[in-house]
Amino acid sequence: MSGTTSASRVADTIAQRNRDAAGAFIGYLPAGFPDLQTSIDAAVAIAENGVDIIELGLPYSDPVMDGTVIQAATQKALASGFRLRDGFTAVREITARVDVPVLVMTYWNPVVQYGVDRFADDLVAAGGAGLITPDLIPDEGADWLAASERAGLDRVFLAAPSSTEARLRQAVEASRGFVYAVSTMGITGARSDVDAAARSLIARLRDVGATSACVGVGISTADQVAEVLEYADGAIVGSALVKALADGGVERVAEVAAELSKGTAKAK
Repeated sequence: MSGTTSASRVADTIAQRNRDAAGAFIGYLPAGFPDLQTSIDAAVAIAENGVDIIELGLPYSDPVMDGTVIQAATQKALASGFRLRDGFTAVREITARVDVPVLVMTYWNPVVQYGVDRFADDLVAAGGAGLITPDLIPDEGADWLAASERAGLDRVFLAAPSSTEARLRQAVEASRGFVYAVSTMGITGARSDVDAAARSLIARLRDVGATSACVGVGISTADQVAEVLEYADGAIVGSALVKALADGGVERVAEVAAELSKGTAKAK
């Protein structure tokens, strides 16, 4: 996309996976669930089992976009005493153990409370690659655009089927790393089939110049990963991994990641 430079590890990883395979597999897990150390071990495990980029969620008290599985996990993390600084600890420990870019997914209010520049500096110091900001739109993100530019951090904005062409263009131009295409309206959560809205949304993003666009929301099988990678640059899986961690711990989430990653195999 026009906003991407070669300094983006995330964009480079996605481009490399599109050369070597069908595309990138991005896996979401919340920091602090079921506890801080287990969340770190789980993130390392998915990176060792086929996940190309980690999306590490910071638990937040008012998660407007998250489905029930992720909400339950983040509420448990908060109840167990998760604090924002623990997110930096998690990023630091994960990046020390695996060479996979870690993007932090956070609502905007905690960043403002912490201090935008301080947050950017601490994320860089921890080895983080950038932020996914689901509730921040580019035209309200001047502080973050400036801080991320200064710190060399990626910034991932969301695009939805309801977005106007002007909004899509804005998301493409402001994003660095990739544009996050939300495949269905509403909250996240695994669905039995990935909405056709995602396909048309990616086509619209391409029309306004997106060169790196990934689809999240509703992907829970290797077949769905493969289906998404037919038209998108990356497939983002969240609820299926969080459920696996909740049900069977680190061992189970590693198995599910390995199974999902089969969807990135290039069709011959």
